[in-house]
Amino acid sequence: MKKIIVIGNGGREHAICDALLKSPQNPEIWNLATAVNPGIENLGVKIELTDSLENFETLKNLVEKIHADLVIPGPEAPLAAGVADFCREIGIPCFGPTRKNAQLESSKSWTRDLLKNNGIADACPDFLVSMEKDDPTRAKFFKKWNGQVVVKADGLLGGKGVLVAGDHFTDFETADDFAKKSIEKFGRVVLEEKLIGVEFSLISIVDGESVLDCRVCQDHKRVGENAVGPQTGGMGVISDENLSLPFLTKSDLEKAHNITVRAMHAVAKEAGDKFVGLLYGGFIATKNGVQLIEYNVRWGDPEALNILCTLESDFLEICESACAGNLEKIGKLKFTSVATVQKYLCAPGYPDDPEKGGTIELPAILDGENFRTFFAGVEKISEKNPSEAVKISGGRAIGIVGFGENLERANEICEQKIAEFSGNFHHRADIGTSKLTAKRVETMQKIRH
Repeated sequence: MKKIIVIGNGGREHAICDALLKSPQNPEIWNLATAVNPGIENLGVKIELTDSLENFETLKNLVEKIHADLVIPGPEAPLAAGVADFCREIGIPCFGPTRKNAQLESSKSWTRDLLKNNGIADACPDFLVSMEKDDPTRAKFFKKWNGQVVVKADGLLGGKGVLVAGDHFTDFETADDFAKKSIEKFGRVVLEEKLIGVEFSLISIVDGESVLDCRVCQDHKRVGENAVGPQTGGMGVISDENLSLPFLTKSDLEKAHNITVRAMHAVAKEAGDKFVGLLYGGFIATKNGVQLIEYNVRWGDPEALNILCTLESDFLEICESACAGNLEKIGKLKFTSVATVQKYLCAPGYPDDPEKGGTIELPAILDGENFRTFFAGVEKISEKNPSEAVKISGGRAIGIVGFGENLERANEICEQKIAEFSGNFHHRADIGTSKLTAKRVETMQKIRH
């Protein structure tokens, strides 16, 4: 029996463990975690606790104890810290990029320079990399774009490393203050032209030669309905029955795929090592075509919930093939042709000041033919049966996915299931509605014409 270690204990990792357990290879799954996720535990996964996901000695001890066959990191932090390099040193395959390759996510400037220097500038907005706190070119760049810029910290800040004109600032001083703080912390900052369009996510599994695309998704980052309020880690995701989105064309998807293929080869050239794992492209469809907002190097959360629970291909075989460099034998990834709508139940006060400790009462049935439930920021309540109630321990607590023949039906199912949960939490009811979808379609029609 193959033994697999999944690193991390959020909703994404719940979905990863769930997908692995569907494999006909019948693997034994171990979860290296900083806390027990009740959903992962309910799957029968063995849990090994650690003080930090970047404590690689704990990982090494677990690998040796169970004679593990594969390591699958969930979050970005262990990848940025070099978990794939560590696995290589101790002789175990890791489904994820090396530390140098993981710079695609951890360093915005490295990614922009990589694309520019390797003939992929058509995927980029106009940008400036600044390394001095008193650099006068930032003011010139701000003026060039009439203040319509995006300021990106050149490192990981837990989803809070990007400020957007009109959303987070209206004056140069505020933008430049953030830029100086980024330079203080990371040594550089990136300013970009603000792109106008509609965003989407295309996550691809790669082995350095082959690129296999997952179903296309759209995340909803704003905490409030109609996309108002502060940015979050993601309030919910949609993907239609065609495995795409109603406002995208075949040409859009081909362009996004092509950018990822070229980026994968550019990384190998720059870093001297093939990229293995996930290239999660955050793209935007604009009047000038598809452009890249950013790359991440792991599953998106919430995107992983929608994607993995509709994946029909053997996920374990996919990961093994990527690590072995023979993804081409997999061919095209297979997904159930249903629309999916996912929404997170969030702690009161999320994202600014999430209130932890509240109880969420659970429905009798968490998973069915047209819905799934994934646990994220929750933990067991000692005096209660974990199948009846859980305690909120993080900002995003529980992810619900509804399936249907179209987005409208998938949303109805998702909302019906959410109504069966009780407690003090909030979610975005507008995600997946016909009204919001029509608005996105209309926006793209105006942009294209």
